[in-house]
Amino acid sequence: MEWWPDGWLAGVEHLPSPNFGPRPAGAVDLVVVHNISLPPEQFGGHWVEDFFLNRLDGNAHPYFATIAEARVSAHFYVRRDGHIVQFVACDQRAWHAGASQWSGRQNCNDYSVGIELEGSDSQPFAQPQYVALDQLIDALRQRYPITALVGHSDVAPGRKSDPGPCFDWARVRARYPDLELPPEVAA
Repeated sequence: MEWWPDGWLAGVEHLPSPNFGPRPAGAVDLVVVHNISLPPEQFGGHWVEDFFLNRLDGNAHPYFATIAEARVSAHFYVRRDGHIVQFVACDQRAWHAGASQWSGRQNCNDYSVGIELEGSDSQPFAQPQYVALDQLIDALRQRYPITALVGHSDVAPGRKSDPGPCFDWARVRARYPDLELPPEVAA
């Protein structure tokens, strides 16, 4: 995969989100994996894209009324079929981790790339998603000095639970033995 200027990845769908900001000086060295499904536990449709683009209709589903005004984003979203959508250039700060810390550093949005997988804590992810995740991690490692790959639950413990117990950390560990992983899966 090739990179365009400013951290846009070629060969993926681009839907620029307004929810981003400049990164402070310093290296991007962390990948944070999330899961998302809108409505919860339902896959398909355009709701996640609408959410990251600030056009989620709060009247379309009762749950949407609780989140429609939130201003969040991720760098990438991987659908169940492995289709990749990029919302924020990786040279910019996406708003995905919220109040967070990793290895003693606060505000993970400053130095991480956020990847949302279409999924939930209670359902296994699809094989095409892992293939796409590998492609993204490999591409990110070509451009940035990535040293760690963690879940949202690892940078916001007690507040977040994703990517959840169905995420195959053993697969990630086998493919990327040199990356720092969450302590419970690093062994």
